[in-house]
Amino acid sequence: MTDTVSENTNETLILPGLTGLLREAADAVALFVAEAKPAVLAHIAPQGGKVDRKLADVHQHRVHGYGWYASYAELMNQVAGWAQRLEAEGRFGEIEALLAQLLFSEYSAQLVGGVPMNQGEIVRPQHLVEDRAVLNRLTSEAMTRLAAEGGSQAVKARIAQRLAEARGRPTLEQTGLDETFEMIRDQFHAFAEEKVTPFAHEWHLKDELIPLELVQELGELGVFGLTIPEEFGGSGMGKTAMCVVSEELSRAWIGVGSLATRSEIAGELILTGGTDAQKEYWLPRIASAEILPTAVFTEPNTGSDLGALRTRAELKGDSYVVTGNKTWITHAARADVMTLLVRTDPATTDYRGLSMLLAPKPRGTDEAPFPAEGMSGGEIGVIGYRGMKEYELGFDGFTVPAENLLGGVTGQGFKQLMATFESARIQTAARAVGVAQAALEVGLSYALDRKQFGQPIFDFPRVHNKLAMMAAEIMGVRQLTYFAAHQKDEGKRCDLEAGMAKLIAARVAWAAADNALQIHGGNGFAMEYAASRLLADARILNIFEGAGEIQAQVIARRLLDGGN
Repeated sequence: MTDTVSENTNETLILPGLTGLLREAADAVALFVAEAKPAVLAHIAPQGGKVDRKLADVHQHRVHGYGWYASYAELMNQVAGWAQRLEAEGRFGEIEALLAQLLFSEYSAQLVGGVPMNQGEIVRPQHLVEDRAVLNRLTSEAMTRLAAEGGSQAVKARIAQRLAEARGRPTLEQTGLDETFEMIRDQFHAFAEEKVTPFAHEWHLKDELIPLELVQELGELGVFGLTIPEEFGGSGMGKTAMCVVSEELSRAWIGVGSLATRSEIAGELILTGGTDAQKEYWLPRIASAEILPTAVFTEPNTGSDLGALRTRAELKGDSYVVTGNKTWITHAARADVMTLLVRTDPATTDYRGLSMLLAPKPRGTDEAPFPAEGMSGGEIGVIGYRGMKEYELGFDGFTVPAENLLGGVTGQGFKQLMATFESARIQTAARAVGVAQAALEVGLSYALDRKQFGQPIFDFPRVHNKLAMMAAEIMGVRQLTYFAAHQKDEGKRCDLEAGMAKLIAARVAWAAADNALQIHGGNGFAMEYAASRLLADARILNIFEGAGEIQAQVIARRLLDGGN
């Protein structure tokens, strides 16, 4: 790798020994997180015992903030490792170096001054620990230098120039993935450019369902069986391939990028918890898109508190009779089967009485969206994440064959669902990366084309700086997402890494979409421009599959409570 020199100032843009600085900085943040742990625990685990949940709620800002600091530490660790591997292979080029340097410059400064958990909540290192020696980990020589010198205006301008030369795609020049995954990316990028991108905004504005012809084409491409083993009709390609496909389709439109989410969840539920007969019957049909599943978990007034679900299923003869209400059910009218979480033990009031049913239903039409006996539904209007539609569902005497109890044993529903959270959050992180990439490309295109005061607005630093930072954050969260997927593919527990990727990726997508709209100015607020859709689409990412607050809590609890 050769240093880049600014044409205007002769300033060397890439810091000497950059990969070493990145590694030192990442290690310093990891050390801070490890050494801050006792101080955080002192507030929520009296006398060194177990974490007290009530105290953890009282000190929620501190606990969640610890989750954010830990997530930054892992992201920086993954980027530093990526940079070292590329350098060893002679592939750590200019754009990779500048993006990593800018990201570490910004994140090093944030870690000292305060990490934004959202627009109005900042967690500062002093909220976690008061010990000056521990706080000094964040002012290590490497972090201080990166913060002071790594994100200069010249660095941002050069990144922006490289982005302009290739309309935003330099963020994908060296992802660290092998040739097979990059071929998959190219295939789905080309497909999305032809079949989705030109039509997505019109579908969004008209609030239309994604055309069934497109769903069928995606099925023929193997999207719905990507991670289902070959013996059951899938591709058996793993979660990394799922990330690449989800990212590229979501870049075109998150609705299309999310079509396979319910198939992914259903497939994993059946693979990990189903009987042999259930696997043999359902998985090939899901993989081919012959059957479209929907996930029916959430209830009114329960949100993330799944253990409090009240929808009941009573066994009568050879069928379960379901009574209750569900909400925020995606693609429900079109679905052919529901993965339906119900309470089969009415004596329980927590997760121990829950079971999962594979509940067949007839596919609805525009005229009769829910023709099943004992089932009704109504659409929930949403500002974004369109194309599949959201519904409230009511069950009153709806029946499910007893043989469709997942795994054939009651009381396993919550455990079975928990087994899918890793994959769902990894895929959500990938969808967020795709939305962020779309925002970068839409914002960049507008900035290059729009002229003000006799020049493209791209030439103004406050415009191209936004684009440079978008690119740096996208690069970073992409590496964290791929790491979580690799862990899953290797059969390792990765709920922590998946949660971290989802947490930061959702914020990155929102920031990118917000900045893309800002670059558009007033036009961005007009519905005719794609920037308005991207902002609405990005907003959901910090809510579903575990809201940001829940995600930060889960991460922190894993780290603070003995890894449980």
